[in-house]
Amino acid sequence: MLVHYNDERRAVLKGTEHKGNNIKGPTIGGPFSLIDMEHHLVTERNFRGNWVLLYFGYTSSPDVGPAEVQKMAEAVDILESKQNLKVMPVFVTIDPQRDCPSQLRAYLREFDQRIVGLTGPINAIRQMAQEYRVFFKKVEEEGSDYLVESSHNMLCNRYLLDPNMEILKCFGVEYDAEQLSEAILREVKKVI
Repeated sequence: MLVHYNDERRAVLKGTEHKGNNIKGPTIGGPFSLIDMEHHLVTERNFRGNWVLLYFGYTSSPDVGPAEVQKMAEAVDILESKQNLKVMPVFVTIDPQRDCPSQLRAYLREFDQRIVGLTGPINAIRQMAQEYRVFFKKVEEEGSDYLVESSHNMLCNRYLLDPNMEILKCFGVEYDAEQLSEAILREVKKVI
């Protein structure tokens, strides 16, 4: 986890310009090819033209996951109803073995009809997670059950992407829905 934390502190968000000092660090974000809840192939190109709030999680998360998805849904609702700003919430599973399209649809509809759920082959999920510096690992338990260890509690578990699919900001678990919506609005106003 310390390596992941240090990696995020050095991370250079795509689309970020650095004048003067030449900053070196890993670039966050990149292309992906996954499956949505209707079994359609989805790439980053499908989201171009939209503000996107991207979250990595899994439907069997016992505590952090549901609270974070609820927070995302509430923040998006605040932005749309109070600020007339549409932000597309996107949930990418880090447990594709259990989170098939129908499971994602059933789970996400409990929170908000607008949330787009993405899944796919484990290699595609792992590739996207690496691009976005999201750590996860399957931890075997007795029998056929398992847990998913992840970087939910790290500095960044949500990404705001602009209409060009460039990351503007990362948000951690410390934001409540109101704070998250205010922070998103501030970032959007910097661009438009």
